[in-house]
Amino acid sequence: MAHHIIFEGAELAGKSWLTSQVYNFLEPKYNQQKVILDGCHWFNCDLGFYGTEHGKIVIENYVNIFKELQEKNLLVEKMYLSDRIYNQLYRNQDINYAQVENRLSDLDFKMVLVTFPEDKELLQKRIDDRLRLYPHYARILKTPDWYISQQRKYKEEIENSKLPYLIIETEVLPDDSLTRKILDWIGEE
Repeated sequence: MAHHIIFEGAELAGKSWLTSQVYNFLEPKYNQQKVILDGCHWFNCDLGFYGTEHGKIVIENYVNIFKELQEKNLLVEKMYLSDRIYNQLYRNQDINYAQVENRLSDLDFKMVLVTFPEDKELLQKRIDDRLRLYPHYARILKTPDWYISQQRKYKEEIENSKLPYLIIETEVLPDDSLTRKILDWIGEE
């Protein structure tokens, strides 16, 4: 049975790193063609749609793609929880994702909520690293307090999810034990 995992969490939590590590395990293990990377498909869904009027339509179409690929391993970096939270924070709107969540449940999706310790110094280091790698991030940069507040919203939202979930806290990265926790949780040895 294929693994279907959504990685959610506040900005700066470490979702990309964890997703890459799970991908690096699943892709070679399940690769069948040996000429294309078909062992696992990684969707980075945060492309500037979340928190806009386009978010829900885009997400519903992603779910159609996931249905088409349901026999494949699918890793999704940010999805409907992110759009829901972004809409709450930026547009003061509450978007209902019950139908999307039901469809994802039917496809056996699980969720990993990636979190960070509520440590402003740690967050400032992550902000500095992000700005070195992606200078354009300065246009949407927030304070460490803001990211902590955003993370609290994710923790509230995940408790209402119908999908099975695992919460992972990233203090120091890289940390291979975190990848191992996820792989154990999905039944990979």
